[in-house]
Amino acid sequence: MDSKPKILSNLMPFFYVVLIQFGNAGFALVAKAALNEGSSHYTFSVYRSTIATLVLAPFALILDRKTRPVMTLGDFIKIMLLGLLDPVVGQNLFYEGMKYTTPTVTAALCNVTPALTFLVAWILRIEKVNMKKLASHAMIFGTVVTLGGAMLMTVVKGHVVELPWTHHAHGGATPPYNPNDRPDPIKGAIMISAGCLCYSIFFILMSITLRTYRCGLSLTALLCTMGALEGTVVTLVAERGSTAVWKLGWNLKLLAYVYGGVVSSGVTYYLSGAVMKTKGPVFLTAFQPLSMIIVAILSSFIFSEQMSIGKITGALVIMIGLYIVVWGKSKQQKEQFEDEIPTKTHNLHEADVV
Repeated sequence: MDSKPKILSNLMPFFYVVLIQFGNAGFALVAKAALNEGSSHYTFSVYRSTIATLVLAPFALILDRKTRPVMTLGDFIKIMLLGLLDPVVGQNLFYEGMKYTTPTVTAALCNVTPALTFLVAWILRIEKVNMKKLASHAMIFGTVVTLGGAMLMTVVKGHVVELPWTHHAHGGATPPYNPNDRPDPIKGAIMISAGCLCYSIFFILMSITLRTYRCGLSLTALLCTMGALEGTVVTLVAERGSTAVWKLGWNLKLLAYVYGGVVSSGVTYYLSGAVMKTKGPVFLTAFQPLSMIIVAILSSFIFSEQMSIGKITGALVIMIGLYIVVWGKSKQQKEQFEDEIPTKTHNLHEADVV
């Protein structure tokens, strides 16, 4: 009788993680379309954070009212930095980079985030690396392969792989670039990679902050609020004298703002937390390339984006590097768990003797 609910509970993390990747893929497409329509990337990040705050704040106030800890000055400073890292700096670099490249390249480059997270954690000595262990070698090698794949994807072009629906679709399809933005894949890749680096630092700082401020929902709402406030200041300086960038209408731009706030910030944060509670971050990261595949397929229909040998080869190299990193991290966690068992057993034995 209990087998069916148990099977469903085991399947839910898989369902959640696939849903997250579909949400990320959809955002890459609507964000690109909104930027093509002339949306300012500064106001984009502000509206996304504002909408995320409006969605998350009521739930945080109600659900965390009994468990919310007292905020210290250290927690407040960390939340300020979190609001600056991803909602302001990271997102603006990401959106600006999207203007110069295609949705598929954007989604593929996002796969370097786990490798960059490991690299930053290693430099800050948060991630322990034992050069005598195979797992550490795998994570380092996978990081190098992933970054190499990102370079390959942006520098090497090669022959165009013609698809039946892109060969004759250029006349009536949505253009892949804003007419005012000249395509520059290398510049776009550098900016997107820099945005991913900001997100990696953001992820590490958030994990540190959660050790003292344990309410994840309240923390997310607070950092989105801080991101909206800090982003507003940056936008007022960067877009001074231009009130048109704040204008809202019933158009594609509004759809992108709402989608980004509700799905990419609200729903994605919540589902990611639910998945990591049962499966951990390694499991969540392993499904990242699914978003790239979804974007590549949909972008070829919506934007008539053409696939080249360089893009396909680079994407495959990124996926291989990512899975080497994930495998190494998984093996490292398994080894750490196995090393802890004898220690715990020894301590229990000593306690029994005493």
